[in-house]
Amino acid sequence: MPVRNEKFLLTTRGFNDIIDITSKVRDIVSFGKEKNAIVHIYTPGSTVSITTLEYEPGLVKDLPDALEKIAPINKEYEHDKKWHDGNGYAHIRASMIGNSITVPLAAGELELGSWQQIVLIDFDNKSRTRSVIVQIMS
Repeated sequence: MPVRNEKFLLTTRGFNDIIDITSKVRDIVSFGKEKNAIVHIYTPGSTVSITTLEYEPGLVKDLPDALEKIAPINKEYEHDKKWHDGNGYAHIRASMIGNSITVPLAAGELELGSWQQIVLIDFDNKSRTRSVIVQIMS
């Protein structure tokens, strides 16, 4: 099974910054010769996630609001007591959502729903440069 690895960088604002990366992933896929494959999208880091979402203003606000109820920013976390970096909430949010997804590629097209976009969410408490790895296995 041939495997192609690609990578791109993003600058984020942190604090639940949700970035639609669908077009970047589509560009990478369209650059290759693969027509039917598995596309794995991954971001390294313990305070960042990759998922899918209908990328529209309501959900871009609703998701962080929901996560605030589960892992509030202003709570005292054991992680913060040890490391004093104030991002315990970011680690919990990222571990709940995960840092990768897999999307089938059929006839050269990502098999996403009509209202489904691939997003990167940076939960950390500062801006960061994040890398996104796209691995295509055909």
